[in-house]
Amino acid sequence: MIATVLLASIGARQALAAEEVLRIGYQKSSSLLILLKGQGALEKALAPLGVKVAWYEFSSGLPLLEGVNVGSIDLSADVAEPVPLFAQAANAKLTYLAQEKPSPTGQAIVVRRDSPIKALADLKGKKIGFAKAAGVHYLTLQALEKAGVKLKETEVVYLQPADGRVAFERGAIDAWAIWDPFLAALQKSVDVKVLADGGVADVSYRRFYLASTKYALNRPDVLKIVVDELRKAGEWVKARPKEAAERLAPLVGLDAATLELANSRRSYAVALVDEDALSEQQKISDAFTEAQLLPRRLDVRGNDVWKGAR
Repeated sequence: MIATVLLASIGARQALAAEEVLRIGYQKSSSLLILLKGQGALEKALAPLGVKVAWYEFSSGLPLLEGVNVGSIDLSADVAEPVPLFAQAANAKLTYLAQEKPSPTGQAIVVRRDSPIKALADLKGKKIGFAKAAGVHYLTLQALEKAGVKLKETEVVYLQPADGRVAFERGAIDAWAIWDPFLAALQKSVDVKVLADGGVADVSYRRFYLASTKYALNRPDVLKIVVDELRKAGEWVKARPKEAAERLAPLVGLDAATLELANSRRSYAVALVDEDALSEQQKISDAFTEAQLLPRRLDVRGNDVWKGAR
């Protein structure tokens, strides 16, 4: 009897150890993956392959990719263009899995409506807060350049979104560069003025999904299902914006009206990473190198690009 119990216990542990788990990292702006998580859609789609899903939330994109690089997660939810570049500069080995096509108005530089700052040129010598390596990092760099101001001529304060909101409302920073849905939440509750968004600064604002290179090589079948589910979710959000916002609201802790505004500025058009996207990544990388924000010039094609399951 004891032997039978021991064998059963050993068998259960072996089955658990053999069970494959896809570890996904996401952030508050990862709308499509948050929807799939809330619906259990990936769990259902991957069940025939014997793959389960574990979810891990991060504050922003750079910690997400650090998680992929050190092997604590297999797949990163969508992050803005600069994030993979800073990760690559830190010698991370990543694979570009897919992109969300440009959403230029989904991020912006804002000031309070009553601020004496009326134009981008007025930011010279002022405190600007944003998350390091986020899409708004490049937005701020480009927008200021167009206004004749170097980023180093301002006082940059690196802040994660939650801390940025507090600093902005307390007046500890003069301007805040932030992305949706945090941007939409701010606009719904504070009287702010947009100094520039991606449309003004000629910044596309693509978002990339990335996987560990090892996982991409070993499980292209899993990644194909993930990309297919992301594509379907993106099409559904754009076709049913009100319903999508209402479904997302309890999942992210924001009201539906705020999320509908945020979603209206995102393309949610999921596609494989193409030459246009890589060329733009190289342009962004070179701009950061010239501004001495990256330690060396990168070849963005040094990272693998997933071409789909063969």
